[in-house]
Amino acid sequence: MYKSNINLNLYKTFYDVAKYGSMSIAAKSTYSSQPAISKAIKKLEEDLQVQLFYRTLNGVELTEKGKELLYFVEKSYNNLIIAERTMLETESLNRGKLSVGMPSNIGSFFLFDKIIAFHQKYPKIEITITTGGTSKLINLLESHKVDFVIDSSPIDVKLDKNLQVTKLTEVNNSFVVKKNSKINYQDIKELKDLKDKPLILPIPGTANRIALDETFTKNHVSIDNVINIHTSEMILSAVKKDLGIGYLIQNLVEDELKNGELELINIKEKLPTTTINIVYDKNTLTTAPKKFIEDFLNYNLDL
Repeated sequence: MYKSNINLNLYKTFYDVAKYGSMSIAAKSTYSSQPAISKAIKKLEEDLQVQLFYRTLNGVELTEKGKELLYFVEKSYNNLIIAERTMLETESLNRGKLSVGMPSNIGSFFLFDKIIAFHQKYPKIEITITTGGTSKLINLLESHKVDFVIDSSPIDVKLDKNLQVTKLTEVNNSFVVKKNSKINYQDIKELKDLKDKPLILPIPGTANRIALDETFTKNHVSIDNVINIHTSEMILSAVKKDLGIGYLIQNLVEDELKNGELELINIKEKLPTTTINIVYDKNTLTTAPKKFIEDFLNYNLDL
């Protein structure tokens, strides 16, 4: 028979022990005694008739049933945090939080100016920016640890049914080189002219590289003088050190192009573009992220 009088304190204790992986650390963090923590976990295990933790030399580890329970408890806990934020955040935004997840390369050219403008208008809003890969960011979004995610296509992860992916903008990719490079780049007019040039490209398998490789194949161009680098920041650094011709989102290097540090290589063929999207759950957005999305990203959440 299921009980309706759920003891929330037991689940809070379970969440703390799971989070810290130790009953003693959970006890110190919550100003409780270790026997009290142990007793609460034992009571919850008896009530649920399952073992939630394995005891180890270094603390505790979740059992499979414990992992299942943590999924729901963590989601419930984060829902309570959102509920509290909803009560605290006012339309005037004299208090509140904004938490954004995004890859660092997109943030540097697409979001920072908007974040600065938002902070200047609402200085009492606490802002957190978390960077990482798509899977990590979506996990953070699903557990309500970020309010929304901004990322490029494709977003090839299994999305929660409540999450919505919407295109915000499209940006160009370009080949760039250090100004007055030792590389003879003045004769590059078409993709085929890149054949024997030293290139610095995103690593194979990434979205930008796949699209670029398809463009090379379509135009019957083979390349073999390539340095593969994972991040845009490192590609840019390598180009500045004159290691080769880099392939980057053009917006990322606008300052370097303007100040003459880098030079844009104009290719006759059309290069792939990159779509930038917002991923969010409208049902969990509080006042601050709603205001940012609608007023600073110029996206209508009612669409």
